[in-house]
Amino acid sequence: MTTDTPWPWSPARTCARWPGRPWPPRAGTNSAQEIVIPTGIALGIAAATPRGLVVPNIKDAHTLGLLDLAVAINDLATTARAGKTAPEAMTGGTTTITNVGVFGVDTGTPILNSGETAILAVGAIHRQQWIVADGSGERIEPRSILQLALSFDHRVIDGQQGSELLAGTAALLSEPGLAVL
Repeated sequence: MTTDTPWPWSPARTCARWPGRPWPPRAGTNSAQEIVIPTGIALGIAAATPRGLVVPNIKDAHTLGLLDLAVAINDLATTARAGKTAPEAMTGGTTTITNVGVFGVDTGTPILNSGETAILAVGAIHRQQWIVADGSGERIEPRSILQLALSFDHRVIDGQQGSELLAGTAALLSEPGLAVL
């Protein structure tokens, strides 16, 4: 495990490799009426292109450190927007991240791609007044807030695991230093 900070790709890092361990249980595909758990994580990154949305994926994303993951995401998006994504780059995905916030959307209900276990939607960032509690009481502070939405296959991931992914992602976004612990 590398020790690097999560921003700006902490949702990707959390999906690809929860700090200290791969995110449970990676993925499952329905093959001949059985769930097949692959050995790695192929992280899909939804990319808007002039031809529509495509979801190429980063094979073995769980093995990448933050910098390598950020480079891989940038390369995927650049290739997709140029219309040069190879068909094999869009198959075998296990988990997808979609950034609906880039369109000004706060959240939505992301729909799983066939064969994938989870999809995380990241909403727009807004400045809002936020109640902050400390040892002396509560106060109101301006904060940058975004909403996360997760859809997942309950045959593979239960509600506790899904909630832990959301909580872990939120924690990394709130306190980037947690990624180095």
